[in-house]
Amino acid sequence: MSDEERANVWVVGASSGIGRAAALEFANVGARVVVSARRANELERLKRDLGERGEFVEAAPCNVASRKNVEQTALKRFGESGLDCLVNAAGVTAFKTIEKTSVPEIEEILTVNLFGAIYAIKAALPLMIDRGGGTIVNILSVAAKKILTQSGAYSASKAGLHAFSKVLREETRKQNIRVVDILPGATDTPIWSDDMRERYADRMMRPEDVARVIVGAFLQKGNMVSEEITLRPEQGDL
Repeated sequence: MSDEERANVWVVGASSGIGRAAALEFANVGARVVVSARRANELERLKRDLGERGEFVEAAPCNVASRKNVEQTALKRFGESGLDCLVNAAGVTAFKTIEKTSVPEIEEILTVNLFGAIYAIKAALPLMIDRGGGTIVNILSVAAKKILTQSGAYSASKAGLHAFSKVLREETRKQNIRVVDILPGATDTPIWSDDMRERYADRMMRPEDVARVIVGAFLQKGNMVSEEITLRPEQGDL
């Protein structure tokens, strides 16, 4: 595959979980992948895990809570090459009731999950429009629609991004921007406590399986787009 044929992909939140799995899967299909997260050491580990396939993976440490940092990363990495696909996968939570969740915790969850994704979208849009189109994939959650106790701030962040995403989709159709919302149920990622992962790992989905759905949605040909994909463990929600 020539450099001209490689898709330019930016995975935000690539240090672990679904974001990491998505970056690996995009690399497996021959994309040029820029991986961003706060933990630079985890991004470098991802490259090492890919071996020779990591040749076209670039680590770009970025704090999604900083609009300026996100904008600078987008321009530096894609200002000349253009951007074909953005994957918003950064996410944090606190499994507490609203009463016991502090205001700073709520602010952090909303900043990372909602505003961080919006910052990335705003930075990516002009690059995609200049290129004649692109795909934005937002990793949401079934919590965007379903009431889950002890997830008030997390649910608010995902529901907010879901609403933002739906409006974005309608506003950018004529610019050939495809907006894909992925709503996963319980997935075996570090967002869960070690205890929860140990107790329910056999019921949780694997991030690698979710990643294949993400890449498959990007690779869809023709004028079809999977606008919203809900994924749940076979045995249902926890």
